[in-house]
Amino acid sequence: MITVNIQYFAILREQRGLAHETLATHAATAAALYEELRDRYGFTLPRDRVRAAVNEEFVAWETPLRDGQKVVFIPPVAGG
Repeated sequence: MITVNIQYFAILREQRGLAHETLATHAATAAALYEELRDRYGFTLPRDRVRAAVNEEFVAWETPLRDGQKVVFIPPVAGG
């Protein structure tokens, strides 16, 4: 099990009700973590609509996670 620091933006923050949290997880990759969060919190965006960043760098979904990392899931941005 690892502990990660997760930050949420836009619709994900609204659906979670928090801007950030620290979470213990068995997820080995960014993809597995996002799916765990979707199941747990009911996120409506499919993974292919979201980008993952670890320690402030965009990463592939299959990037391994390590204890203590900062993980951010970035939904599509609407502008005007």
